[in-house]
Amino acid sequence: MTPELIRIIVAQICLHACMAGTRMAAPLLALHQGYSPLAVGVLLALFALTQVFLALPAGRYADRHGLRKPLIFSMLASMAGAGAAMAFPVFPVLCVAALMTGGATGTASIALQRHVGRAAQGALQLKQVFSWLSIGPAISNFIGPFSAGILIDHVSSDPESLLGYRAAFLMMAILPLASWWFLRSVRELPPIHVAPGSAPTKTWDLMGNLRFKQLMLVNLFLSSCWDVHTFVVPVLGFERGIPASVIGTILGVFSVAAAAVRILLPMIANRVREWAVLCTAMVITGLLFGVYPLTTTALAMGVCSVMLGLTLGMVQPMVMSMLHQITPEARHGEALGLRLMAINASSVIMPLLFGTAGAVIGIAGVFWITGAAVGAGARAAWLMKDSLPSSPHSSKGSPEP
Repeated sequence: MTPELIRIIVAQICLHACMAGTRMAAPLLALHQGYSPLAVGVLLALFALTQVFLALPAGRYADRHGLRKPLIFSMLASMAGAGAAMAFPVFPVLCVAALMTGGATGTASIALQRHVGRAAQGALQLKQVFSWLSIGPAISNFIGPFSAGILIDHVSSDPESLLGYRAAFLMMAILPLASWWFLRSVRELPPIHVAPGSAPTKTWDLMGNLRFKQLMLVNLFLSSCWDVHTFVVPVLGFERGIPASVIGTILGVFSVAAAAVRILLPMIANRVREWAVLCTAMVITGLLFGVYPLTTTALAMGVCSVMLGLTLGMVQPMVMSMLHQITPEARHGEALGLRLMAINASSVIMPLLFGTAGAVIGIAGVFWITGAAVGAGARAAWLMKDSLPSSPHSSKGSPEP
């Protein structure tokens, strides 16, 4: 791992931690002020909603302007959102903070992923750098909520005081400044020159590329599995009479396993092919989803959670590597934006579908139907086996769709 990549990962952690900490503190404050769980659910959805609408424009902007400008805007928006929540800790402002910090994090991630992908040389480096980069959100999802929680609990001893919440939002507003400090010396890559007279491109033209369409389908299948696991496991645990702290641990070991496998991936990147990893992950996930509802103890659920974390943790680096190889270099940001839009739209819609389906067919049925769909979708990953160069060291391709 190069010093520049380390600075990029740390900067990503600081910026993402601002959103993660705000996403934990804002709902707690809303509940503290007497708002209903429905209002809190809407507040949480706003963190993903902005990214649905901003992802494509952010991707196009990154293609035109590179790394620095998108990151400056993202840092300013994150600081403004968390700072507004600190200054005015009321529900409408919390909603604005959710929109701003969520949108800023999505915009920054697109610019960072595009920069790292362009800087990598060949398919092997793509898998390695995206494995390292994907560790950042796992770390920030711990740092942000943990630091916010400590400040909320310990800044003030008065349970009715908002001082702890204000301190938490202030801390979140400061974190983006650290991002800029780490990124200030990162070298901007030369712009990509488009041939004069070229016809203007449309985002949906990317979907005309069969390989890109297959990759998006595989990514959507597997990302929905994260949502299923996060949504269904607490319900399944409650039905089994498992304590809340143990349910939290089951979800926690999933994240730890996902982060652990991403640390391992760079060491074995030269021995694996992207399509093979994705195909295997889909088959194993389908099998685990078939077994999960049959477990009756916390230990068995924890084992399934760890195995699922190890399986799904491998997916994002492989998807990002393939995406950079099958899309034109001048449209990497646009492709990343389209992917992020699809994932966040899924995160907004899927919980509603899961809740409705669970009421009709039961929670076990949600697991089994999702597992069957993901297992059947493995064919899309298999069909991509001839889409990339045979050597993991081969250069990136950039055919026009």
